[in-house]
Amino acid sequence: MLSRVRSALGPVRASYRSLSTSKPAQITAQEVYDKEAKYGATNYAPLPVVLAKGEGVYAWDVDGKKYFDFLSGFSVLNQGHRHPKIVKALKEQVDKLTLISRAFYSDSLADFEEYATKLFGYNRILPMNTGVEAADLSIKLARRWAYEVKGVPRYKAKIIFAAGNFWGRSIAALSASTDPDCYGGYGPYVPNFINIPFDDLRALERFSDDPDVAAFMVEPIQGENGAVVPHEGYLRGVREICNRNKILFIADEIQTGLGRTGKWLACQHEGVRPDIVILGKALSGGMFAISAVLADDEIMLSIKPGQHGSTFGGSPLAAKVAIASLKVIEEEKLCENAEKMGKVLFSELSSLDPNIVPVVRGKGLLGCLVVRPQGKINAWNICLKLRDNGVLAKPIRGEMIRIAPPLIITKEQLIEATTIIKKTIHSM
Repeated sequence: MLSRVRSALGPVRASYRSLSTSKPAQITAQEVYDKEAKYGATNYAPLPVVLAKGEGVYAWDVDGKKYFDFLSGFSVLNQGHRHPKIVKALKEQVDKLTLISRAFYSDSLADFEEYATKLFGYNRILPMNTGVEAADLSIKLARRWAYEVKGVPRYKAKIIFAAGNFWGRSIAALSASTDPDCYGGYGPYVPNFINIPFDDLRALERFSDDPDVAAFMVEPIQGENGAVVPHEGYLRGVREICNRNKILFIADEIQTGLGRTGKWLACQHEGVRPDIVILGKALSGGMFAISAVLADDEIMLSIKPGQHGSTFGGSPLAAKVAIASLKVIEEEKLCENAEKMGKVLFSELSSLDPNIVPVVRGKGLLGCLVVRPQGKINAWNICLKLRDNGVLAKPIRGEMIRIAPPLIITKEQLIEATTIIKKTIHSM
């Protein structure tokens, strides 16, 4: 992959216009690539484009070229780049108080906790920073609940995961992963993690008989695995199996939640209420990392003072930004727009050449193009051509392309962007 990135870079030359009006800094795209190659780690293989500005559904590179952003920071930018209401909330709070740690109370945090719990219908919320931190916290909560409420013998609790999952890069997250690129070479792994096939209720039923199982953690729609949508009734079946066996249902809504699939939570498509909900990404509106875990008293209160914490989680700044981010989704009806625009998106993409893109799948504005590689036609080269034509997208897990524009996108913008996608692929 790295060799393909370097070969695609080329002798790019562009000037960067600084936001400062006094002394504009000049830098070329090639200089950015060279600095990254010299000083940065090699754990990413970015598409060769240097972005300098974002607004709404658009991003601009250092040359001033305008693009549709169809990645949205992996579903972080549901509200679009630099939404003015979220930026305003951030600026106002920066001028007051940014961080105090959780050693003291914060009026901002109290407001966020009240607003979020009432919005989602849970007793309590625990704010964190990154999605992987919140997911890790959900496992800690499930284990404590298993020992204190379910009666699982101490340190025997097991957690079930669905194969193809992705919730981060920590040791715990890669211990749950079935992707060799994620977990390979990092052992030993966290014990008592079990993987079963996604969208397979019989597999869940088989392992749920074990009295030491504390929870089943699952994405309602698998994001990183290519917007894999389970069959209708799968989530209801998960809820029923968990209820029968006194197992917690943990919904990883980091990518699928907050309007991305047309509902506040993707689980709501089947009318299901999980025991624990993990939120992240768009909770921040793209300002900085904000995540949270929702649960009721029986689960959340199993952790006592001193047993979990975060210096930055729930800071006054994060709380104000999170409130603004949620209010934008609510007041601008972004869930409804995602559902409506999602129908347009998949209708437009359904005419793609099946010899190149045999599968188009997803829900709402979370989509995936599965590419059939042949000769020079592959997901990476398609994304390079899309970049050239003004649409930014990125391959995921090999020959798949994520399609996930901001939820604020209009029908006119969506038609323009999908027309570019169709023409690009048909010209390959």
